[in-house]
Amino acid sequence: MLEIFEKAALDAGRAIMEICRAGPEVRMKPDHSPVTEADECAERIILAELSESLGAIPVVAEESAAAGHIPETAGRFLLVDPLDGTREFVGGHCDFTVNIALIEAGRPVAGFVYAPALGVAYAGSAEGAFKLTVDEDFRVSERKTIASRIAPASPKALISRSHNSPATLEYLEANDIADRSVVGSSLKFCLLAEGSADLYPRFGYTMEWDTAAGDAILRAAGGITLTLDGLPLSYGKRGRPDLRDFANPDFIAWGKRS
Repeated sequence: MLEIFEKAALDAGRAIMEICRAGPEVRMKPDHSPVTEADECAERIILAELSESLGAIPVVAEESAAAGHIPETAGRFLLVDPLDGTREFVGGHCDFTVNIALIEAGRPVAGFVYAPALGVAYAGSAEGAFKLTVDEDFRVSERKTIASRIAPASPKALISRSHNSPATLEYLEANDIADRSVVGSSLKFCLLAEGSADLYPRFGYTMEWDTAAGDAILRAAGGITLTLDGLPLSYGKRGRPDLRDFANPDFIAWGKRS
């Protein structure tokens, strides 16, 4: 499964970087979020490769879902965000990602996150969590096992560049967390998974395809993503083909808790 995700993500990343170098055209979707031809091209590549290899598994992908194409998600399905962090991509930052995840019984059990501008990718499943180095020819040159860390006395928090909120800052202030880094896209989950930070509070709008792949990697590395009720973040919550059903509640992603 991860080999299929890896190939699809790297092929999509190659197309994204070609469009990045040429200069993307930006449009606004009905929800006022940006979309570029890189989002759409990457999604076509990923969907074609997933269909060829895993055609029996339903796929919920961001741009297709926005156009109203959402399959039933009861049981086992795939979540795809072809370009997570479009604002970072448009703004000239490097922390945008390609996200692919497998969901089983509401849990993210396998995920792949690729940051093509950084030449790095992350993968996670029941076999563990891994960090991959990707060379200029879009080939993996190194793989190593990663694990989240037990938080030190002064934990490090990650916050969103484009979607920070007053509630997030209030949470950090209330818990005396002064060490903070701003990071875009699902890379925040991956940095928790490799032990570079300790928590990622997110109080505000996210969708399941934004979080599933990174969440799968974090869980494979020993971390967890919890809602404010203390329950693991779940996916395919209602199993209906309705865009609103894929919105996440507020959550906090953690490295190892103890």
